[in-house]
Amino acid sequence: MAGPLGPRVVAGVSGSLGSLTALHRAAAEARLRGAELWAVLAWEPPGGDLPTRGGSHPPSLVAKWHRMANEQLMEALGTAFGSEGPGVPLQPMIGRGKPGTVLLTAADRNDDLLVIGAGARGRLRRAVRPSVARYCVARARCTVLAVPPSPLHHALTAAHRRNVWKLPLTTRGLTD
Repeated sequence: MAGPLGPRVVAGVSGSLGSLTALHRAAAEARLRGAELWAVLAWEPPGGDLPTRGGSHPPSLVAKWHRMANEQLMEALGTAFGSEGPGVPLQPMIGRGKPGTVLLTAADRNDDLLVIGAGARGRLRRAVRPSVARYCVARARCTVLAVPPSPLHHALTAAHRRNVWKLPLTTRGLTD
């Protein structure tokens, strides 16, 4: 994975549990390969990008949204690695655009490794929001590692669903 600028592992970050799992895997891959870790967060203005529709956003709002995206990325990195960091050189990056496009722009070298979360998705979710993982796997120039959700993700989802429906929570599976 060595290139003229050194090996890179590019990880998509959104702050979700799936992206944090992928970020941990990306850090492990970067350690194994002696690579730099690029943590990439994509953002779009609320309501979409008006310049593509013939309008424009005031520069002060764009700057505010960019700051918010930066804060979201730093919070995700802090949640994932704490104050110790990932143990490899880290390059945080924010890109404006759709997540798949931004990730493929960042992972633009043949020797890059792109690591993304591949969460479990039902039919309704696939219809409403296309999969970033599928987009990247279909179009990437580099190797793509799609990381499945952590087993803990399913347990947390089930607990959240029970909480929403105000059903009693059980601790049976937590003590095994």
